[in-house]
Amino acid sequence: MTENPTPQESAATAQRLNDAIKRLRARLRTESGQHATGLSVTQLGVLASVVREGPVTAARLAAAEHVSAQAIAQSLAVLKAAGLVHGEPDPRDGRKKLMSADPSAAELIDKLLAGRAAFLARAIGHVVAADERADMDKAIELLERLADADLNEGTI
Repeated sequence: MTENPTPQESAATAQRLNDAIKRLRARLRTESGQHATGLSVTQLGVLASVVREGPVTAARLAAAEHVSAQAIAQSLAVLKAAGLVHGEPDPRDGRKKLMSADPSAAELIDKLLAGRAAFLARAIGHVVAADERADMDKAIELLERLADADLNEGTI
């Protein structure tokens, strides 16, 4: 690759990264047992937010998940039916409900996260040679920087 990649090279690299991330995410869902829960990725994301931030309003969840109020309502209905979350009136505003997680929800999220971490640890141990560990750390640092990139910085 050249010192300054062409737009085509950059686009090809971006596509490879996107494909690799999608494959890894799918693998993590499978290895963690996420598919066995019967919950969608969105529902599990909402559940994790309730576990992490609860008690929390549906409006706050919609903002945190970057989805519509309707999408949150649909996910919460499924999670309520599964007994994973419950709502209580907000003591500061009785028109709103505060969503809280059942203890079983926190256990489920912890189990899924532990399953992902265990798979990654095994995979790294199996496919990343000792002399590549510094490369792995650098790749993680680069991914973190990409995740934090503010492409609007300095624009008007």
